[in-house]
Amino acid sequence: MSPINHSDCKPERKKSAAKTAAILNGARQEFLANGYAAASMDRVANVAGVSKATVYSHFHDKSSLFAALVQQLAEDKFKATSFDPRDESTMKGEPKAVLTQLAREVLDESAGDPQFCEFMRLIIGESGRFPELSRPYIENVAKPLIDGLTRYLSNCEDLNLSDPEASARTFMGTLIYFVMLQRVLGGAELMPMESDRIINTLVSLIVLP
Repeated sequence: MSPINHSDCKPERKKSAAKTAAILNGARQEFLANGYAAASMDRVANVAGVSKATVYSHFHDKSSLFAALVQQLAEDKFKATSFDPRDESTMKGEPKAVLTQLAREVLDESAGDPQFCEFMRLIIGESGRFPELSRPYIENVAKPLIDGLTRYLSNCEDLNLSDPEASARTFMGTLIYFVMLQRVLGGAELMPMESDRIINTLVSLIVLP
């Protein structure tokens, strides 16, 4: 048996990665334009410039394609911020400064990313008929953030928190609700509020003056 030439495998891996990226880009456009139910794998293939068979060779079905897209969205979000909930080394420092920075980045990232808000509308609007749509968001965005913040708060003994996990959920839940109400549901005109007011009040509930 002749040995495998690993150098020959690298172009294939690059080619496969390029096709995966093209498929995810096509899927992003398709889901945002037509929603989940009406999304067509044929149109995803056309936009990606690949065959439908290639799409299915990378992703078994529409739900797995959507899940991969949300996972990519989460990866992009964590790369764009100084706080990565999966890396404890990014969660160090004085609580007031850390929590203020985290809250500001969460709100600023959502404000500067219209596609993120569109995806949230999509998940909320169609998760009633397709409950599986919310799972990738919970697994890749909400849970890592809450788990990471819980670990950080648990290590901040000076805060004397009786329930760090509940505090983390309250903190992140308030930020997510603010994004939902103001930006996803379009409530900014009816109920305007500066993000700094939310951030300062929220941080002061955990870090007492």
